[in-house]
Amino acid sequence: MDPLVDRFGRVHRDLRISLTDRCSLRCTYCMPEQGVPWLAKPTLLSTDELLRLTEVAVSLGIVEVRLTGGEPLLRRDLVEVVAGISSMQGVDGPVEVSMTTNALGLDMMAVPLVEAGMARVNISLDTLDRDTFVRMARRDRLDDTLEGIRAAADAGLAPVKLNTVLLRDVNDVEAPQLLAFALEHGYELRFIEQMPLDAGHTWHRESMVTGQEVLDRLRTAYHLEPVPQRGSAPAELFLVDGGPATVGVIASVSSPFCGTCDRVRLTADGQLRNCLFAAAETDLRTPLRDGAGDDELAALFRASIGAKLPGHGINEPGFLQPPRNMSAIGG
Repeated sequence: MDPLVDRFGRVHRDLRISLTDRCSLRCTYCMPEQGVPWLAKPTLLSTDELLRLTEVAVSLGIVEVRLTGGEPLLRRDLVEVVAGISSMQGVDGPVEVSMTTNALGLDMMAVPLVEAGMARVNISLDTLDRDTFVRMARRDRLDDTLEGIRAAADAGLAPVKLNTVLLRDVNDVEAPQLLAFALEHGYELRFIEQMPLDAGHTWHRESMVTGQEVLDRLRTAYHLEPVPQRGSAPAELFLVDGGPATVGVIASVSSPFCGTCDRVRLTADGQLRNCLFAAAETDLRTPLRDGAGDDELAALFRASIGAKLPGHGINEPGFLQPPRNMSAIGG
């Protein structure tokens, strides 16, 4: 089949699949401490349904699948899902499978996931201070997170990428320390601007730590040199002290990269989203369960991508935060 190309010429090759909306942490920039309305179990895609939709996406040119959540490690069939996707053949060869995780329990799962075909992981790490971790994640699990990170590296999930969200007057002073930690252990660090996707709707532009502020803080301790040819990658990379190590900044709000976006998202309950901030979704679960063929499902993929807007609109007057929060969408 022809690839997934929108009306602005963007070719979509990256599928983000949320496996669950549940999470083992309650990070303040993502979820409230309690009272989260979970997706009803009957609405969640089964293993076979998830793999069927992924196969259709791969036939349309998807070459990379990122498993997200919520927390994907909470999904009991995770290894089976990874094995099924990694066995699929895309236009460039086997589909690459990666995962975004908080690493809680990864110490027990890293080796089985590698054996199933997982290539790499992105792990959330916002602080190296225990008290700050508890303040941000509302759980005392820093040691478990660090153990999961070590296990990922030991199992060969390379490169291990660390995702950090800096919050003003909470952990923003830790930027140089976090980079030092990543450099010491050979991890790749990415700072991500806080986005208006929290369930509590507490995001305010004025309090957001911008990508430029992150760079300014890092430059108090390191020399940073931009890496050219960013392509469709969300992170702008910088060589640290001449390289080869790099640090990345994902400035989705202050410096959008929508013009090169190649990503599409499938929620745990089978809704296709052509943008992280989309107000509308395309229901794939219902036609799938009603017996739709691959051609019909492929047409729904194409219709969704065909309706994709030129940008996420965060900086436009009248922008409204999506009804779903990040844990229900999948990052």
